[in-house]
Amino acid sequence: MDKSYNPRWVEQKVQTFWQQSQAFEVSDQAGEPKSYNLCMLPYPSGDLHIGHYANYTLGDWVTRHNRYKPGINVMQPMGWDSFGLPAENAAMKHQTHPAHWTENNIQRMKLQLQSIGLAIDWSREIKTSDPEYYHWQQWLFIQMFKKGLAYRKKTNVNWDPVDQTVLANEQVVDGKGWRSGAPVQQKEINSWFLKITAYQDELTDSLDTLDQWPEQVKTMQKNWIGRSSGTEISFGLNQPNIINEIQCYTTRVDALMGCTYLAIAPEHPLAIEQARHDVDIQTFIQKHKHTDNKESTQSKKEKIGIATSIKVVHPITEELLPVWIASYVLMDYGSGAVMAVPAHDERDFEFAQQYGLPIKTVIEHKDSEPNHAFTGDGHLIESGAYNGLDSASARMAITKDLVAKKKGKECQQYRLRDWGVSRQRYWGCPIPIIYCDQCGAVPVPEEDLPVKLPLDITYQAHTNILKNNKGFYHTTCPQCQQPATRETDTFDTFVDSSWYFIRYLSPSAKEIAPKTVNSWLPVDLYIGGIEHAVMHLLYARFIFKVMRDLDLVDANEPFKRYFPQGMVLKDGVKMSKSK
Repeated sequence: MDKSYNPRWVEQKVQTFWQQSQAFEVSDQAGEPKSYNLCMLPYPSGDLHIGHYANYTLGDWVTRHNRYKPGINVMQPMGWDSFGLPAENAAMKHQTHPAHWTENNIQRMKLQLQSIGLAIDWSREIKTSDPEYYHWQQWLFIQMFKKGLAYRKKTNVNWDPVDQTVLANEQVVDGKGWRSGAPVQQKEINSWFLKITAYQDELTDSLDTLDQWPEQVKTMQKNWIGRSSGTEISFGLNQPNIINEIQCYTTRVDALMGCTYLAIAPEHPLAIEQARHDVDIQTFIQKHKHTDNKESTQSKKEKIGIATSIKVVHPITEELLPVWIASYVLMDYGSGAVMAVPAHDERDFEFAQQYGLPIKTVIEHKDSEPNHAFTGDGHLIESGAYNGLDSASARMAITKDLVAKKKGKECQQYRLRDWGVSRQRYWGCPIPIIYCDQCGAVPVPEEDLPVKLPLDITYQAHTNILKNNKGFYHTTCPQCQQPATRETDTFDTFVDSSWYFIRYLSPSAKEIAPKTVNSWLPVDLYIGGIEHAVMHLLYARFIFKVMRDLDLVDANEPFKRYFPQGMVLKDGVKMSKSK
């Protein structure tokens, strides 16, 4: 007997035994105790890289460790995030079909994964581009449509001129598309949205129940949802206009007496109205309307503005204040207008200095510095009847007076916006909607699902492939039986990956989630990149809560523990800290 270790011979022999004995396959019905270990499913790019190995080795270690413990039901599945724009771009580059390119990559990567001997239950393998998978994604969308959680509207979107598709705010980095690197444009189109804002309070509050998540990840999600409590203030206009007053939301109403101007977004209705009569304003709006609706991006940019002829009335002092159109104000946060208090807000301070606007200090503190905005709490000065009050007391007193004058009210504000899921590309899950001139937008009948993505297509870059496919595009209205057309947008791939971990639990079931899935849920350990802490994890939590409310799952949260495995960097490996 050869006493030396021959890895090729040993691995082949052992892995053959594992396959024949179905060593890692587990029942759909788990018993307690159980251990559902999950690594984020890979995109089939063609080859595994060191980041994949770093991720899956951690998951495999936990899986094998738990399998050695008597009586624990252990599951570790694997699948493929196989739709998406990269496959479409690669198909164009290599003059092949996205389906062929994707399938070849899956087979290659699966062999690579199997070669390292991971303890994976391959009987549960799923592909998000498989009609048997996206059948149930379409079904779920239709349930959300029926409950008002999915809707279509015309909206300004982030448009990538190179990839010819819509980008979510999270996919815009410094004003450029996250994949193409092209400067993002604003474009008005009809898009489908999922009403994630209906769950914004629960998505915030239930983070506190996740005691096995890293605190920095929970903080990132709370910041992205951006719930805050403050005051909405009404500033009346001193002259007739398309509106009578401007609402401004603020968490610092204690600084109201230091307001020296109002700033509105380039997309604000009053700004558009002013542009009708002023060529300079029209030019300014065209140049400075936002292509990246993130506060973090705007805060880094130079603050540019232009004065309007509008003045508003201060709700307490009745002083007339000028209204400026400012590049740093976002239309999709609050009302698209801010009360500017340059002495106590860094962006307002920078703007006021640039344009020579008054800077009035109304909050005094021992840490205050001259020629700098003081943004903390202190005691009020130069504030009339509120002089001497601390900031907390002043916020209460001023809000109370505004309410009495019918010039303000207490309210909560959120940064989170509904999730735009329409993408103008071929290689994705079709959105199951039919358009009829008489009936409007009609969901595809459930018995007609899945709406299959046609594979017999003429592939041409930057064309509407599905609209050009007459067999797909033209159909009949299921309500009135008149000629109709199908939606040609496909789903954002973040929809595909928002519920895959549930489908692992019943990959061949004739329903989206048989009750047996609850014996495995929630996922006990989820391993994946910290770069997914906002988009993917937030979307997955939202979809899970929707499925709970549809009586499909029992738990409130999908992932009991989340471990960000770190990222491979140029000069070494940096591991993220986690509990």
